[in-house]
Amino acid sequence: MKTLYIVRHAKSSWDYPHLSDKDRPLNKRGERDAPKMGKRLSNKGIFPDLMLSSPANRALTTCKTIARALDYPLDGIEINDRLYHASEDSLLDIVNDTDDTWLSLMLFGHNPGFTDFANSLTDEDLDNIPTCGVFACTFDVDSWQAVDFGNGRLLFFDYPKKKVS
Repeated sequence: MKTLYIVRHAKSSWDYPHLSDKDRPLNKRGERDAPKMGKRLSNKGIFPDLMLSSPANRALTTCKTIARALDYPLDGIEINDRLYHASEDSLLDIVNDTDDTWLSLMLFGHNPGFTDFANSLTDEDLDNIPTCGVFACTFDVDSWQAVDFGNGRLLFFDYPKKKVS
């Protein structure tokens, strides 16, 4: 069994037009939502074996914030350039390239690729993974290479504005 967590970066700021897209920071809402989602994941008992992040500042900041909430070592975060605005096919390649010693994988990156990828993995039909949203699914496989479009099962879908019961 393999578990995949797809985490879209928290809300980013457009206040610095001189910055490149990769360098944009989180805005106030993003700075509030990332720890909130980290706490929710911790409360669910989510502790991923491996965290991979896009090199974009907003994605890496989200990743580090959630890692702190989950007591995941910051030096264990791997930056993967292929996650920056990746297509669903590229995302599947990244997952398929994951070492099988890891049972759970958490990816941090961007839309529209993340929403397209989540919809392709399961029979869910999401309009959008909102900023700082987490889409989790499981695969009844022993190898990440066996993960493919259509063979995932939704575990949960959570996002900052979702009411928690």
